[in-house]
Amino acid sequence: MFVKKNSFVEGTIIATVAIVIVKILGMLYVIPFYKIVGSNGGALYSYAYNIYLIFLGISSAGLPDAIAKIISEYNTLGMDDAKNRAYKIARQIISFISIFAFILLFIFAEEIGKFIIGDLDGVNTAKDIAFVVRCVSPAVLLIPFLSITKGYLQGHKYIGPSSMSQLLEQIVRILVILLGSYLVLKVFEGTLSLAIGIAVSGAFFGGLVAYIYLRKAIVKGNLKQKEENKKDEITNKEITRKIIKYAIPFVIISIVSHLYNFTDQILVLRTLEGMGFAGEDVEFIASSISTWSPKICMIINSMAMGMTMSLVPTIVSAITEKNYREVENKINKSLSMIVFISLPLSLGLCVLQKSVWTIFYDVNPYGPDILGLMVFSALFGNLYLIVSTICQSLNKFKLVYLVSITGFLLNAALDVPIMYLFKIIGFKPFLGSITASIIGYSVSVFIGLFVLKRENNIKYKDTVKTVGRTLIPGLFMALVLLTVNSFLKLNELTISGAILTIIIDAIIGGIIYISISYKMGLIDYIIGKDMLNNILKKLTLGKLKLKN
Repeated sequence: MFVKKNSFVEGTIIATVAIVIVKILGMLYVIPFYKIVGSNGGALYSYAYNIYLIFLGISSAGLPDAIAKIISEYNTLGMDDAKNRAYKIARQIISFISIFAFILLFIFAEEIGKFIIGDLDGVNTAKDIAFVVRCVSPAVLLIPFLSITKGYLQGHKYIGPSSMSQLLEQIVRILVILLGSYLVLKVFEGTLSLAIGIAVSGAFFGGLVAYIYLRKAIVKGNLKQKEENKKDEITNKEITRKIIKYAIPFVIISIVSHLYNFTDQILVLRTLEGMGFAGEDVEFIASSISTWSPKICMIINSMAMGMTMSLVPTIVSAITEKNYREVENKINKSLSMIVFISLPLSLGLCVLQKSVWTIFYDVNPYGPDILGLMVFSALFGNLYLIVSTICQSLNKFKLVYLVSITGFLLNAALDVPIMYLFKIIGFKPFLGSITASIIGYSVSVFIGLFVLKRENNIKYKDTVKTVGRTLIPGLFMALVLLTVNSFLKLNELTISGAILTIIIDAIIGGIIYISISYKMGLIDYIIGKDMLNNILKKLTLGKLKLKN
């Protein structure tokens, strides 16, 4: 258990490495899970999990990120008493909200099931959906407390324990998902709804193990709250008002992010049914867009998730100290890092869409096309998450609402029209839903950056320069991979051919992108020579060091 404070870049790297591992596990477990439960079970799982994520956003009420921000602020000002009281008050608030969210989810599970499935003549029924929704509902009582404890540690810039807890949570969750579904269906020959019900309950058990770990980390790091002799002048009422003020924007960010997938899922179900698609195909396409393609795209999203853990307390500290140059530097650095890492991953997965889909979910006429476009939605989703977090950290609450709600409403409004437009011009109509999401994210990012520039005089010269330079190795890598694959002519619709294609492309693509980026000075600028040397030293046991 490593309990020490971390700098911005170090915290970002620690958080990102942990999240990448978590997301890789989250990607890989779906291969055996999908083979166990099939596409019908996968659709049922996606219905319950998307609803759970929305209610989790409500029950957490944005408090974990708000607490990270408040703890960082009070810690910078040396207000230990106010800091500890803020944590206690947040726990009290989250208790009431999470219980309320759990009751709503449990009682209205059948109504939720009917709303999702509508009149679709598919395989899963409203009662099946209601059952699995009730199975996942206990997690709404626990996970908010886990999240708020992470926020407490992140506010102190202790990124390590928070990152490790995510790994533990994911491992336990995956074990419950795979073992539970396998035993129910393959050993005891139970129903599909029971297997999925046990699978979604993995969220509760994973959260329980992670929460116990974090409580121990707080004790070991001497962060356990003590009664302070020095009482800060700020009152509990003022602290509560500040918690709510900080939490609401995070609620908007969280819920809107989950509503993108849920709205796409519902609108795709309704629209494709009206276009005459078979019920089973409609369920498969909708769940692929809302859940299964995003599962693969987790590796892209992990960068933004890791960065926000370190970004919030770092920007808040700089603002508290009125170090505006540092704020601008961190904004440009975060945007540059997102593009530098997310772009090649998106391009690589797009090139490998058939191979990756074959390995994860077997051969399907719809899946690869969905994944090939979804990777770019993930890229713009990363930028949206970072821009929203930056606005929140700078106390631009109205801007957070404007950025988040405008993008979501635009996505919802364009979903159906673009699907019909794609059908008219001969494209696969369901790709219109993903295109609408990309447009929504893009508009949100543009609005956020434009307002920050106008009101705070934030300059993006470094970011624009980095994006332009990143396109060179990224596009060259994609071009080479397409050329190589055309000569190899491996059958990507077989497991062996798909695996071989991925291995060859990953090696060639990685060498090309890293080599060109290093020669152009991109790696040095984004990570920093000192940090890069430190990483190389650890990886090579001190045998390799970059020249000055």
